[in-house]
Amino acid sequence: MVTYNKLWKLLIDKDMNKTDLKEASGVSFNVMARMGKNEPISFESIEKICAALNCNIGDIIDVTFTAPIIKKQFSSIELFAGAGGLALGIERAGFSSLGLIEIDKDASDTLKLNRPKWHVINDDIANISSQNLITYFGVRKGELDLLSGGAPCQSFSYAGKRLGLEDARGTLFYHYAKFLEQLQPKMFLFENVRGLLTHDKGHTYQTILDIFESAGYTIRKTVLNAWDYGVAQKRERLITIGIRKDLAKKVHFEFPTPHKYKPVLRDILLDCPKSEGTPYSEYKRKVFELVPPGGYWRDIPEDIAKEYMKSCWYMEGGRTGILRRLSLDEPSLTVLTSPSQKQTDRCHPLEARPFTIRENARCQSFPDDWKFCGSIGSQYKQVGNAVPVNLAYEIALKIKVALEEL
Repeated sequence: MVTYNKLWKLLIDKDMNKTDLKEASGVSFNVMARMGKNEPISFESIEKICAALNCNIGDIIDVTFTAPIIKKQFSSIELFAGAGGLALGIERAGFSSLGLIEIDKDASDTLKLNRPKWHVINDDIANISSQNLITYFGVRKGELDLLSGGAPCQSFSYAGKRLGLEDARGTLFYHYAKFLEQLQPKMFLFENVRGLLTHDKGHTYQTILDIFESAGYTIRKTVLNAWDYGVAQKRERLITIGIRKDLAKKVHFEFPTPHKYKPVLRDILLDCPKSEGTPYSEYKRKVFELVPPGGYWRDIPEDIAKEYMKSCWYMEGGRTGILRRLSLDEPSLTVLTSPSQKQTDRCHPLEARPFTIRENARCQSFPDDWKFCGSIGSQYKQVGNAVPVNLAYEIALKIKVALEEL
């Protein structure tokens, strides 16, 4: 076991705090976060810290050897897996995947490239949900620990009569519900956009909750902002947790507590690896050079803004997403599937360009060694659609804690 108590004491002796250490050594926010949890870090990072503090490794780290604890393995199946943000967080929390279903070929290739041992199923979920899932996955009914995924619900039509599974027929959520019905996992994690709460005046989400409850589950729900959980991005997600009713009195689930420190772009951009990206046009680049970090269209000459915005100039509202340039001292706005959209710009703080694929991946808390497949446009889309890894990890960790009570 690795602990950094010596390091924290040394910082006190030198009248330094963790931010001072981060800036002096040049290590990333993720490295500091790992040390805060007494997790191992790379030898390269250790060397940087020792050089900054003019000390030896033994002055900052304690290593103790204890007998390994045999931990129970928890199983999971994920639907609509995308490029793996949710799955990676769930894996990091201690779950072993029995299968991940994803229809997009590039996203499936991404999963297979990074995790060759994962059972990645590149198929339409409708082709899988119609089968005998018990046989298909080789798991007994009620044995699966966790079903995860976020079915797109934009096309959901509220019937308002049966309030059962038939109300969801013809939608992707229907197939998620079929998995629940057949496999009866101990818990499920259903994530979606916050807007689902108000879709069709709340009827859509209420129908979904009714279906969950009729399938035999007690529901916990909330909206979480990824920025509260070690992600340098403002991104709100609707999180719905289900606990099978026969386990409800045995399992006590609590949503994760927000972190005290909320990272900003300075923590993740300055040492980001180089990668491909889509540049602005020459005209747009020159306009963005006039926008200060943290600014938008109101911060440049009115005639230039009016020419750039065209019909948008006459729209109502603040239009704060137009010609928006981010600052190193703020988190990213929600990472999108395209790097350059006129009404939702996210210009790099230091250069007049969109974020690269790798920079967007950092904003989504993907590790730097997680590679994406397909065209540049496809990679941007995969990153933008993902659940931030650190947010997924925090939720999955709480699910695992709950399941450990069984």
